[in-house]
Amino acid sequence: MDDVLGAVGPRLRALRRERGITLAGLAATTGVSESTLSRLESGQRRATLELLLPLAGTYGVPLDDLVGAPRTGDPRIHLKPIRRFGMVFVPLSRRPGGMQSFKMIIPARKEPLEPTVQTHEGFEWLYVLNGRLRLVLGERDLTLPPGEAAEFDTSVPHWLGSADGGAVELLILFGPQGMRAHLRASTRRPGGAAEDS
Repeated sequence: MDDVLGAVGPRLRALRRERGITLAGLAATTGVSESTLSRLESGQRRATLELLLPLAGTYGVPLDDLVGAPRTGDPRIHLKPIRRFGMVFVPLSRRPGGMQSFKMIIPARKEPLEPTVQTHEGFEWLYVLNGRLRLVLGERDLTLPPGEAAEFDTSVPHWLGSADGGAVELLILFGPQGMRAHLRASTRRPGGAAEDS
């Protein structure tokens, strides 16, 4: 138990630094004083639920990840859908910071929605599993059927929706600004030499 609790402070410090958050900024977001957060990260203050719950909420990670709780041996993954903007997002990754992956479901509607573009920091890669996706990206208005993929800088005004009012399912990789999904394939030429494509 002491080893588990002793590892909480360094884990919290690493997570905060990875996110680029200052102690002052974290204190303002969580309502926990800067001195308490500093003592918690240095191991001078013992972790309690009262302190860890607001941190888990701010970082968007399960409490188990903050304390490094051992896995129970159950191999099942319990995904918790998030409903936003009339769509369903199912987080597929739990790693704080860095690249995030989601399954996104756009429900069927009698009338397709009119695009309302948005911008934010980051880079997005998507792959259409089912349905026909309408992707508005800057001046372009595209329809992607199942099996097609797209990637774009999310600082460009964009909108995702159904092209025909039917349900759409897609996979999304989202990363911070400058972090892109890189795909590499290798094919063999008749002479045996590999060629990257």
